[in-house]
Amino acid sequence: MVGAQQTMELPNEVKNIIEKLEKAGYQGYVVGGCVRDLLLGKEPKDWDVTTNAKPREIQNIFPENIYENVFGTVAVKTGSEDETLALVEVTPYRIEGKYTDKRHPDEIKFANKLEDDLSRRDFTINAMAIDKDGKIVDLFEGQKDLKNKLVRTVGNPADRFGEDALRLLRTVRFATILGFQIEESTLKALKAASEWLAAISKERIRDEFIKIIESENAYEGILLLEETGILKFIAPELREGIGVDQNLHHIYSVWEHCTRALKYSTEKKYSLEVRLASLFHDIGKPRTKRGETHNEATFYGHEVVGARMAAEIMDRLKFPRDFSEKVIKLVRYHMFYYNPEEVTESSVRRLLVRIGKENVEDLLKVREADRIGSGRPKAVPYKLRHLKYIIDKVSDDPISAKMLKIDGKDVMKELGVEPGPKVGLILNSLLAEVVENPSKNVREDLMQRIHDLDKKSPEELRGSLKKIDDAIEREEEERRKKYYV
Repeated sequence: MVGAQQTMELPNEVKNIIEKLEKAGYQGYVVGGCVRDLLLGKEPKDWDVTTNAKPREIQNIFPENIYENVFGTVAVKTGSEDETLALVEVTPYRIEGKYTDKRHPDEIKFANKLEDDLSRRDFTINAMAIDKDGKIVDLFEGQKDLKNKLVRTVGNPADRFGEDALRLLRTVRFATILGFQIEESTLKALKAASEWLAAISKERIRDEFIKIIESENAYEGILLLEETGILKFIAPELREGIGVDQNLHHIYSVWEHCTRALKYSTEKKYSLEVRLASLFHDIGKPRTKRGETHNEATFYGHEVVGARMAAEIMDRLKFPRDFSEKVIKLVRYHMFYYNPEEVTESSVRRLLVRIGKENVEDLLKVREADRIGSGRPKAVPYKLRHLKYIIDKVSDDPISAKMLKIDGKDVMKELGVEPGPKVGLILNSLLAEVVENPSKNVREDLMQRIHDLDKKSPEELRGSLKKIDDAIEREEEERRKKYYV
């Protein structure tokens, strides 16, 4: 085994585990991602130890443990107040059989040598170990690849990807997060094997995709996903924008515009929802484009089509419903129209009703990303600053049924009815009226108004809220004509 000149200082909790293993006659090494992080000068998020002891033997040495997996990993309780050290995973050396499903080994065998365990790992930078004295075991030149900022597989890349197709996406993830390049033969094999990702569950793909988008190099990550042929297994809809020119308001293609919008939201350290909405906000443009020249091209309704496409992506990748609904809403309403001379406070209240007060800041962030992604010099021009002022001004006005001076109990008591859909329809109808004129939000007046609304059919009551949608649609149409704030 090759030992490096430098040594690394290990936490006492980890040292104690290795020392107890050795005292019992076994080997013990820190291994994997924590070694990589230490060498990069980063604080490890967790600690892993590998050993030639078997699971039962590990449990005997460390009675305080958790053991409930098929890989032989025993989580040893250290009693540390540091969350990253409170549980240290101790796993036997192992070798793995064939991967028939390109995801899980058909069988796992415990090994006796550290070399066997390191040789089964994915990348050289993840295949290093450290003994209790801090000496590094580096059989595959992982330190050299760290220095040269390369992601390289251990051994033959085609074999590594054939064992576990998720490694294709992990390659891009590590390159993105670390700001590394993918080594040439690894990249070539990755491109050739990209189709194998079809065998991977959408949940696992989603989790890797999230890590890429949440990294500070998300823009480079998206470009790399496209370069490697992997993007079509995540969000093929994004690829429809490649080479699709826009109009006079844009200097980039749809693809370039969306990815640059992501870049801006990443640089601003915006939330995952905003980053995804920025990436997806114009995804509907290729399907709605009319006219080929810069002077003629239009994309009417692309925000509606784009919201549906974003919904399909989020559903396919099995994002949580609440999370998905927010991203979809941000895409749907990113084209909101606002001109200080034309738009009233009631129109701003209508917008808040539709997107939710809790989402308005994020919607403005998506608009900023949209502007910068178009090549415009200012993310927040006067009109957007003025809009923020109006939003603050009307923020205490009623924009949800919960802000009305009466509630469902009042409606049921006044009308002598049981809980049912009509109660909600009446409250929403009252809200539609109060949004237009907040001075109507007076308890006595609302209680009187309940009786008038009770005489209307459910269809008529639903029409009250539709008026808000219709008004927003008219304002969006104005925006489409003028196109940009």
